[in-house]
Amino acid sequence: MKRFSGLFLVSLLSGATTLGAYKLFIENDGLFSNNTKSIVTTAPVNYTKNVGLGAEAVDFTTAADNAVHTVVHVKNLSYRTVSNPMLEYFYGYKGGQQQAQVGTGSGVIISEDGYIVTNNHVIQDASELEVTLNNKETYKAKLVGTDSKMDIALLKIDTDKKLPYAVFGDSDNVKVGEWVLAVGNPYNLTSTVTAGIISAKARNLDQKGIQSFIQTDAAVNPGNSGGALVNTKGQLIGINTMISSMTGSYVGYSFAVPSNITRKIIEDIMEYGNVQRGIFGVEGYELNSNMTKDMKLSTSQGFYVKKVDKNSGAAKAGIQQGDVIIKLDNTNISSFVDISSYVNTKRPNDVVKTTFIRNGKAMEVPVTITKNEFVNAELNGIIFENLDASDKKRFHIDYGVKVKDITNQSFMRYYNALKGNILIAVNDAKATDTETVANILNEKIANESMVELTMINKRGELVKFFVEVK
Repeated sequence: MKRFSGLFLVSLLSGATTLGAYKLFIENDGLFSNNTKSIVTTAPVNYTKNVGLGAEAVDFTTAADNAVHTVVHVKNLSYRTVSNPMLEYFYGYKGGQQQAQVGTGSGVIISEDGYIVTNNHVIQDASELEVTLNNKETYKAKLVGTDSKMDIALLKIDTDKKLPYAVFGDSDNVKVGEWVLAVGNPYNLTSTVTAGIISAKARNLDQKGIQSFIQTDAAVNPGNSGGALVNTKGQLIGINTMISSMTGSYVGYSFAVPSNITRKIIEDIMEYGNVQRGIFGVEGYELNSNMTKDMKLSTSQGFYVKKVDKNSGAAKAGIQQGDVIIKLDNTNISSFVDISSYVNTKRPNDVVKTTFIRNGKAMEVPVTITKNEFVNAELNGIIFENLDASDKKRFHIDYGVKVKDITNQSFMRYYNALKGNILIAVNDAKATDTETVANILNEKIANESMVELTMINKRGELVKFFVEVK
């Protein structure tokens, strides 16, 4: 009897446990019931949203077919003199031997009468240029003009035929994550198409904040330079320019000059013979959360103005140190690259509606883009200005800045020796223009007490000066 009672008690407890577990975990609002409120959001059974990653969601064939006919193969033939040190040493032999070098790249036809855009580094130092179309027809090309700063060059071929050409898209409207195609001639493999997405916009790689690239993960290799970056409609949104790689081959990212900047450069070259580059006229840095807190700013995104260049459009419009620029026209601003990217699509005397925050209040003023020549760089009383076309022709150079004036009394005895000289380097950094020199000098002044200036004097001789910066 006792044994039976024990079995009955165990059975009763087991049943109660099973029933309790069912109630707790399964039935109604149990932990494992369908009615449980969870911190994890799950898609319903009928959720069928397509994110568009599959080949069936995007058709690249039309865009690829349009693009390959507008992309050309560019061959650069140059010559260099190869000397023989042994012959020079023992026999006094001078002169060396001319050796031909061949470089290749890509280009994009942008008009039916034969204008072609490519990279400056593709055609640099060329003695002869040859262009091969997608249909294998070959033409001699002539160089119309270049912009070494943005790495863009414009070529022209003469033909009686109407050529297929690329239609420009609006690179300002492209979005991160958007599908793109890179079309070019890597490793002399003509008409190669690769696909990827836009990884980032307004990417700067030169540490001076003057360049703005579209970054993609479409495979680009040597030979792709100067080729087309197109959207799924086949519209040109960039000129493929470089890769980021330790090996020289593609490892994940590539970069393209945005089509809006490219179009402005080639229009300037065709209309004016050179690039009409203007500047906004501010220096500073991108905001971060710590700066926002320390400065008690009302925004954490924007460009903090540390300095306003004299005679610039920003100065004349009343922009001041401490202002935070948040928008140019309808383009949001958070860094100097954003400002440069937008201003690079403008010409001197264009007006840009500028929105900024001052003392917690949003303000808006029109800023006139200033011609680069109107803005000077200064180093301890030595004032520099940009070169004009006659200076470049006279000294056979395509970059540098000129000593415009000297205001430091300590240098007055060197006035005649310095004025008119062409500065080509500060330490080892190229003195491309006044904007670049100003950025270099600001960095040097913060970290060094003296800089070396490499100049070409009025007689065309290379000279060096050492100048204190503190």
